[in-house]
Amino acid sequence: MLSAVKTPTITTRVSRELGTAINHGIYQPGTKLPGERLLAESLHVSRSTVRMALEDLERQGRVARSPQRGWFVPSPTVGEPPSTLESFTEMARQRGHTPTAQVLEKAVRSATLDEANRLGIAPGADVLALVRLRGMNSTPICVDRNVLPLTLAHALLDVDLTDASLYESLQAHCAVGIYRSAYSVQAEAANAEMAGLLRIAQGSPVLVGREIAYDRAGAPVLLGLNTYRGDAYRFHADLYRAE
Repeated sequence: MLSAVKTPTITTRVSRELGTAINHGIYQPGTKLPGERLLAESLHVSRSTVRMALEDLERQGRVARSPQRGWFVPSPTVGEPPSTLESFTEMARQRGHTPTAQVLEKAVRSATLDEANRLGIAPGADVLALVRLRGMNSTPICVDRNVLPLTLAHALLDVDLTDASLYESLQAHCAVGIYRSAYSVQAEAANAEMAGLLRIAQGSPVLVGREIAYDRAGAPVLLGLNTYRGDAYRFHADLYRAE
């Protein structure tokens, strides 16, 4: 018996076409979509069909709308769940985004006095300095600066960390697991260099996270300085009143 082939409805087709345009960067995160009338004319469908397609994409979290702005593509956001330690890669994957990482610097140098003190190593000991531009779906989100004792991270010198999770790479190549992180967040204004990397205007708000990550035994593993676009990071915390 021949089974019937289900033909996609016009609304489904329009929804897929708009979703593909978003995936290919034709409509960038944070930008406004053309009006419903213009979309209907370009796609050769009725305005009501476009609206139903947009509502379908809205249910998927692909687009959003506001009375003032109309339809727009929301910027992807990351943020740790309360009291849970997750890497950038894990946060992005759980939200259905594709995490990326471009290596800007990977070098061995001597630790500063402050770095040595916080990492519990000898002053001037060798460390691995790693700077990467992190993104989601080709949108730059964060500049990560990490410093690790070379005695722990030596194996990473021969590892390509492009689009890789640092936490996962440490576990896989160095047998080092991150168990706890002491983390603080502070709002700042983006300087010219940071604005260029994150594709935002100079002076735009950024959130700077500073961390010391520890293994299960309580030994410090890495120092992190993470600068996020202000519109792309959400910080969660569980807060309790003192008894």
